[in-house]
Amino acid sequence: MQHPAAARTAVGAAAELLDAVLADVVRDTGASAGFVYLLPPGERVLRMVLVSGVSRRIVAPWARIPCDAEVPVADAVRQRRLVWLGSQEEIARRYPQIGAVLPYDFMLAAAPITGADTVWGGIGLLWPVWHPPQLSTDQQETITACCRRAAALLQQATNSGRPLRPADEPRLLPAPHPPKADPAQAMAALDFAERLSIGCCALDLDGKLTFLNAAGAELLGADAAHLMGNRPWEVLPWLYDPIFEDRYRAAVIARQPISFTAQHPSGTWLFFQLYPDGSGISVHITHAEKPVAAEASNPAPPPAEPVGATALYHLTHIAAALGEAVGAHDVVEQAADQIVPAFGPTALALMTVEEGRLRIIGYRGYGPDLMARFDAAPLTADTPAAAALTTGVPSFYSTFADLKRVYPTAVHLDDKSSWAFLPLIASGRPIGTLVLAYDRPRPYPPAERAILTSLAGLIAQALGRASLYDAKHELAHTLQTGLLPRTLPRLAGLEVTARYRPARNGMDIGGDFYDLIRCTPTTAVAVIGDVQGHNTTAAALMGQVRTAVHAHATAGATPGDILARTNRLLADLDPGLFASCLIAHLDLTHHRAQLATAGHPPALLRHPAGPTDTLRIPPGLLLGITPDAEYQTTDIALPPGAVLALYTDGLVESPGTDIDDATTALAAHLTSAEPQNLDALAETLIHHAEQSAPRNDDIALLLIRPRNRSTAKPG
Repeated sequence: MQHPAAARTAVGAAAELLDAVLADVVRDTGASAGFVYLLPPGERVLRMVLVSGVSRRIVAPWARIPCDAEVPVADAVRQRRLVWLGSQEEIARRYPQIGAVLPYDFMLAAAPITGADTVWGGIGLLWPVWHPPQLSTDQQETITACCRRAAALLQQATNSGRPLRPADEPRLLPAPHPPKADPAQAMAALDFAERLSIGCCALDLDGKLTFLNAAGAELLGADAAHLMGNRPWEVLPWLYDPIFEDRYRAAVIARQPISFTAQHPSGTWLFFQLYPDGSGISVHITHAEKPVAAEASNPAPPPAEPVGATALYHLTHIAAALGEAVGAHDVVEQAADQIVPAFGPTALALMTVEEGRLRIIGYRGYGPDLMARFDAAPLTADTPAAAALTTGVPSFYSTFADLKRVYPTAVHLDDKSSWAFLPLIASGRPIGTLVLAYDRPRPYPPAERAILTSLAGLIAQALGRASLYDAKHELAHTLQTGLLPRTLPRLAGLEVTARYRPARNGMDIGGDFYDLIRCTPTTAVAVIGDVQGHNTTAAALMGQVRTAVHAHATAGATPGDILARTNRLLADLDPGLFASCLIAHLDLTHHRAQLATAGHPPALLRHPAGPTDTLRIPPGLLLGITPDAEYQTTDIALPPGAVLALYTDGLVESPGTDIDDATTALAAHLTSAEPQNLDALAETLIHHAEQSAPRNDDIALLLIRPRNRSTAKPG
């Protein structure tokens, strides 16, 4: 067994190699910024793990991206292709959320990081607008090579038992710096800057001041020591307008010189010119004439505490993200994923009312044991979370001493220093409480309280909508569960296992179905089908199709006749939906199978010796198109030990992937998989499909294996 310290060293070395991959592609393509996302095994959320060329605060809204989100890197991963956006107009048209939160001039490319049968994540790159409107062939090849390097690195780390895992927040790749200057030259440059009569200062990519000359300090009217390491607009109240922070954001993203004018408390006007590059921003500060607009009317006095542009943009992004959330789980995930990186808390808990108690439905930054202590607390409890909900008034505690004065019995159980308790109220109805916690004492000025209160209102409205969706979903789920077989019949000489995975969009209900119908002690009919759509109508029609197939199969009809009769039923019902279906009649005595298909993906047959055939039997029309359709029955050998795999298209179909190639890959995986345990084999095939590409459709899978009747246990 490897020593833990050695394992950590190996993981660190792999992370450094990933750093080098991003640094190389940014340099070789001339990109101004880059991001790397990983898709953890079994998850449906891309996690940003590495950032280059831009502040983490700016990209915080995209730190976690659901695979089905309308975001370039998610599209690139789903479609397994490079996505290119060559203008601000195209970004705003195709991805309006990004256009609203980053309304600047830049170009963007996103590409998937994929291996032979695994989706590892994706990469995103930004360029300034002076980049040509299209990627060059060399740039495309460089990006593709970068993704291959990253996939190989991630595969190697996984094979060694030390896979790279996303951290709580993405790492920031250090900005490249010029060769180290001679100390004498550095001192000469410093003396030069100090002798200038114009103000000079430098900001890093995070907006924090790293240098300020004497003239700059005099113009700003502030001591350099007070400003160093801080963002100027956060410590100089007269830079109150969000547009000033917005100018910094524009300089970082667009990489173009930009300027603005601001009035000093003394009444003088100052002109700021920002010159960005890959390591930070140089700022010139000079006196300016009073702007014409300012002569017409006196500027409004600054508020007691400004609302920063970044906070406003984050609020806009969260509002849009919550608007797309459907169920309560989606709301919780969106809120938790967005609030922590965007608004600064290090922990949060989201509670809803259930039978007079506050139940914790989501949290970040807290441990499960602590959450269990507070879960299901009664609304009558003397706690700030309960009080916020019952009174409808938010409460803010800068320190634990402040909280203790109001709640003398409170016990400091976490390691946090400051808390906000925000009621969640929608249409006058109390829904729950949002708790935000911070590592350091926090003053909560009025503007921040207003932002957080607005945030709670957005979450409450989203949860209100989600409760209605969840009620409909529960009804739909109950309907579908009732329509699918609870158990499959057992026959001597036959092993069968089935799997069903609902789609991860819409109502999570669809028309995929499977069945095994016992006809005689030695014969059975296996059925797999897919009704078009993901709603209750599709599920109801699926039930009708399954019932019709069952009736005709038990009457002794051949697979082709079963399909023809069921097709006539659908044509008579005229539901406006079509269905695919594949039927296999199994003869365990003669080790044969008869198959017929109505536009369904081909079955796979893994022979006892190992090779797998794709059974390309004559296709018939989808059910429900025309009442006169005919379906041909094909006879095949089905020897003991062979595995017959019936499945719906969700197992092989994904955007940007050729379905024939995916079917061939599935057949190869069935050949190489361990066949002894049929349940394990089913899970292996499902896992292969979900790892090879994100799946947005239902998956139904039915595996059938005949055995020698002399060794089979009676059913």
